[in-house]
Amino acid sequence: MLQFILRRLFWIAVTLLVVSVLTFGLVFLTGDPAVALTPVKPGAVPTQAQIEQTRKAYGLDRPVPEQYLIYMGKVVRGDLGESYYFRKPVLTLMLEKLPTTIVLAVTIIVVALAIGIPLGVLAAFRRNTAVDRAFIVVSTVLIAAPPFFLALMMLFFFGFVLKWFPLGGVGTPAHFVLPVLSIALPASVAYALLLRTTILNMLGAEYARVARAKGLGMARTMFKHVLPNALIPVVTVASLDLAILLTGIVLIEQIFGIPGIGAQTYQAVTNRDIPVVMGSVFFGALLIGLGGLLADVLIARLDPRIRLVS
Repeated sequence: MLQFILRRLFWIAVTLLVVSVLTFGLVFLTGDPAVALTPVKPGAVPTQAQIEQTRKAYGLDRPVPEQYLIYMGKVVRGDLGESYYFRKPVLTLMLEKLPTTIVLAVTIIVVALAIGIPLGVLAAFRRNTAVDRAFIVVSTVLIAAPPFFLALMMLFFFGFVLKWFPLGGVGTPAHFVLPVLSIALPASVAYALLLRTTILNMLGAEYARVARAKGLGMARTMFKHVLPNALIPVVTVASLDLAILLTGIVLIEQIFGIPGIGAQTYQAVTNRDIPVVMGSVFFGALLIGLGGLLADVLIARLDPRIRLVS
């Protein structure tokens, strides 16, 4: 187990290095950061002299490879740099936004699993019935609908028309209801479909047939033998989804005015704020890598037959 974890951590570090190179290069390929960082009056265009002054102020006048090496040297020492736009250390900015994003992401996953697991079991029990067919139709619609469209519709009906929930911002649990449901509902039916398919496949497995032959009822066979194994792929997907959600949900945070990491990253990209963009990408890649590692460890714990190969 320890060798497996260390090996995965090494490859996560390699992934972070590759991602940093690609991100740093793409920032400069999409435009000159100095132009976006040069302060001018609204509607005015910065002069070449102003742009050159900004380049020197932020060290953007050096060759891109040299800038990258300087930046990575700071990262190795634990310094993610200072935001050009927000005028604060990147780590401080991320720690300020992280609690809100954590609450949003964890709540989404908990709600999605709380809805999805019972729905998946029910659909498997009622397979090929009207309940099962209706579930598949509704699931297909929810999964096919873009998250921002569902968020806007819920915001309009439940926030603007019915006035049941706030239109945006944070502060109370009610502020999180619509943002959470706009992501959790499609995710829950996706988990339910995955669980339903896995359960139906496993009911035909030899161990399930043996359990039924020994006199166990369908319900007991399902919950004692089939469900623990069927939950493994759901746990895998949910772990990765949680890691992705912790990197920020840009559209949802923008629509509902949630001051999370996703909205901050969007601002940083718009303003060519290289340190914040790089810090956000580092954070996201690290979380996704650790999420995959966590999923593998959880699977090994759920099913002792699975061995982690180092």
